[in-house]
Formats: sequence, structure tokens, C-alpha cells
Amino acid sequence: MAYPGYGAAPGADGQISADELQRCLTQSGMSGSYKPFCLETCRLMISMLDRDMSGTMGFNEFKELSQVINGWKATFMSYDRDHSGTVEGPELQHALASMGFNLSPQAMNIIMKRHSTHGRIAFDDFITCCIKLRALTDQFRRRDVGGNGQATFQYDDFIQVTMSL
Repeated sequence: MAYPGYGAAPGADGQISADELQRCLTQSGMSGSYKPFCLETCRLMISMLDRDMSGTMGFNEFKELSQVINGWKATFMSYDRDHSGTVEGPELQHALASMGFNLSPQAMNIIMKRHSTHGRIAFDDFITCCIKLRALTDQFRRRDVGGNGQATFQYDDFIQVTMSL
């Protein structure tokens, strides 16, 4: 059975692994005119939605992922004004802010150092950045019981959260 409209079949258990996801997204043209997603980005996509911690995703998670990626792609395209397939630091900051991520200059500097090549961020790296920001924000909010922007992490919990990304 193939995932409708995506031309790739999940494993026999109906779940899709990172390499199956990579093939599926490549065959579907989900990345558009941009370079296909690397395997590590696909692993991150799965981890973002892997509620049962199986390392795979089912069809409903796949549908959710498709919607999320299409939203991020639209945002990226709106800030890639020169259609180069990349965005620069200020464009990235505006794109992330438009999605609700209001980051300090120090945080943006770290993101640029980690994800940019010659001061530019490609689509695949943009998606990776969005996945990490969403996952870290979700984990932080779960622990911000007072809703005041402060959370408490035990060391092992912190390691689990950050290493899962």
C-alpha cells in the first residue's frame, strides 16, 4: 500500500522509517525545486511526531507532517525573495518570528553558525531548524508549569530532550 499521492509504501507494519520517508518525500516532490531532504532531516521529522517513540511514523503522523512542511515551505519561499533556494540571517529571523519564534540575537547567532553555509541557510537546513525549534519549544512549554517562561529540567531529562533532536 502506498501513501496516497506520495508514491512510496510504508513498511509491512504500516509505519514509515526515516529512509522510507526520505524516498517518499523525494518522489512526491515535497521539497519542490529545492534539494531533497537529507536522511538526518527525515529522522528529525519522525522524532518531532513520534509520540510512541517507535522511530517510525504512521499515516496520520505523515499527514500532519505534510501539512507542517507545506506551511514551512510557504514561509521559506516568501522570504527567499531572490529565489536562490537560501535565506540570509535577517530573512531567517523574520521568517522564524512570523512563526512565533522570537529569538535573541545570541540564539540567532548560534542558529546561523550551526545551519548556515557562507551566511545563507538552504531549505533543508531551514526545515531542520524549524523542527528543532518546534520540538524544543514544545518540550519547554510542557515543563513551564507556571507559564512564565521558566522551566526546570533534571539533567537526564535535559539530555533526553536535546539528544532526541
